[in-house]
Amino acid sequence: MSDLVNILRNTSMFAALENDELAMISSLIDTRHFSKGQIIFTRGDVGDSLYIVRDGRVEVSSESTEGTKIVFAEYPPGEVFGEISLLDGGPRTATAAATEDSELLIFDRADVLALVTKHPDAALDLLAAMGRKLRSTNELLRNPVARNANVEVEESLTFGARIADHVASFGGSWTFVLIFTSILIGWMGLNVALAAQAFDSFPFILLNLGLSALAALQAPIIMMSQNRHSAKDRIRADLDYEVNLKAELEIAHLHNKVDRLHEHLAEHLVKIQKKP
Repeated sequence: MSDLVNILRNTSMFAALENDELAMISSLIDTRHFSKGQIIFTRGDVGDSLYIVRDGRVEVSSESTEGTKIVFAEYPPGEVFGEISLLDGGPRTATAAATEDSELLIFDRADVLALVTKHPDAALDLLAAMGRKLRSTNELLRNPVARNANVEVEESLTFGARIADHVASFGGSWTFVLIFTSILIGWMGLNVALAAQAFDSFPFILLNLGLSALAALQAPIIMMSQNRHSAKDRIRADLDYEVNLKAELEIAHLHNKVDRLHEHLAEHLVKIQKKP
């Protein structure tokens, strides 16, 4: 019993509770073993209990709209998960699975009602712990960690694509224009000065051939660079869509949880006040 009390005291959810309250929880709590890879609950299941990792490790994840697995967190011994659905009775918002052979402590919703009925002050402590959780979630939404489109593109660049970018960048600069203009003036001026000994006399056929070859090579290289920039814009649009969609879903989930929690607490406080 004292071992369970110590475990509860070291969790963020129950750290503020008094010894007699922790003792009551430890008398109500159940223990269950899960083997590696076993599903603890899935998204959409009825939420009627919270879990404390006594031994092992648990992964909480969900799937994106594209079917990609998103891991929210991994919980080592001493961590609590599943507390939102416990308090509001709503469906699970993620899937939890044991990544190692694990032993979990289970605290049911009926046990919470028994606790706050006997110790009303414990409800405020539990709400304070939930408030800290919601604040941390709010901070994550305010400071989202999104992928950088420039980094995504740079990581996929080939050697040829990098050369195309450098050629396009140099070909569209004033440095290129000034150097090329100097070469043209020097070429024509030299051949005019050499007169009969000119190696490319007027109308400068050799110069025209060089210019045509340069234009023929430069055009497709610039097109390759432009196509890559179009692909970069598509990647940036996809990333913006994913970030916006995730933010909308998380905010909607958060509002639903807070609304259900408020309704449940209001009903419970009314019941307490009606009791003699």
